Amino acid sequence: MATTRTIGPLHLEDLEPHRFEDLIRQLIYDFRNWRRLEATGRAGSDAGFDARGVEITAQVDPAVDLSDDGDDAAISAAIEDRMWLVQCKREKSITPKKLIGYLDAIPEEGRTGLYGIIFAAACDFSKAAQDAFRTKVTALAFAEAYLWGKGEIEDILFQPKNDHLLFAYFGVSLQLRRRNLKTEVRSRLAIKRKAIRSLQESQNVLIRDATDDRYPFLDPDKLKRREDRGRWCVMTYNGAFSDGIHLVYRRHFAYIGEDGKEWDYAECMDDGPVHSRDNPWTERDDYDDSDARAAAMEIWSALPEHTRAWYEMIAVLPYENILDIDEKGDEYLENPHIYTIEFTQERGPFFWFQRSLENNSRWNARSAIPDDTQRVNKFPRRTTKNDTSRG
Repeated sequence: MATTRTIGPLHLEDLEPHRFEDLIRQLIYDFRNWRRLEATGRAGSDAGFDARGVEITAQVDPAVDLSDDGDDAAISAAIEDRMWLVQCKREKSITPKKLIGYLDAIPEEGRTGLYGIIFAAACDFSKAAQDAFRTKVTALAFAEAYLWGKGEIEDILFQPKNDHLLFAYFGVSLQLRRRNLKTEVRSRLAIKRKAIRSLQESQNVLIRDATDDRYPFLDPDKLKRREDRGRWCVMTYNGAFSDGIHLVYRRHFAYIGEDGKEWDYAECMDDGPVHSRDNPWTERDDYDDSDARAAAMEIWSALPEHTRAWYEMIAVLPYENILDIDEKGDEYLENPHIYTIEFTQERGPFFWFQRSLENNSRWNARSAIPDDTQRVNKFPRRTTKNDTSRG
């Protein structure tokens, strides 16, 4: 299965205390129509306020100087403004008792004239803490009160309008991720469409590591593995599917039992590797397993027609691992070239290898799951485990 990239929990508790206060203050800029929003906590003696907001409730010309005693109308409107208290606690946990203690610690003179409170913390609050908060703020006669825990703060940060804050404080941008995702999807679709348009089933193609500048000449050291001498290989194209381009890696005569469960395959032969006449880099002798193939074919041909099948190992090349497709090829191989990301040591550019067991009958199609516990003896077993060089 492909992994899915997700965003982990935001570490609010790792912010420096004043930075946490700055974050909360900036998150509430559009929470209400503020006349002023002050970072009182940064001054030290904050009288219980980490930030103080003055909410406009009447329309007053902002150009009017409220210090002018002669402007009675402006002063009257300002009196109707609402005062808000903002408290911020950068702690990993706050119990109900501790939460009530913070509210009790607000000086009585500081509560005079307060309309609302926003209590924000870098932790999650239990139901008991939320219930205790509601009871306490009612007793303190706050008209509005909001308890923001880690979950609520993350919800607000993940809103599109706050993407700039999410990036500024945590280096994460959902809008940038969406743009990147959109680009990735377009790229995958473009590669898929190009494969469908320019490649034909059963056609030989060259899979090329775009970073290997040794092409078309193999490393002369024949003691190295073929994969280490040149990161390219000729394979047979088997179609474009939802998970990527499928290519034939191995192909063997096979048997499917009457019950659709028993099966076997001729492991002594392999039709998967491309013939040397179509692969200038192969060092495989096409006649090495000719006797084994002939023996396997004799057994296969003697089977009832509806039990004859092919066992294939399919290499899946994800679209995101394909950089481009050159449908014309070059003077060394005129078949299409598929340029990929750098090969890995374990499996080249492929995502995985899947097994297929089915017959080719148009009128009586049959398939089975190649369960090793259901394998029987129809074909000879290989006595050595020499891997076939693919070139």
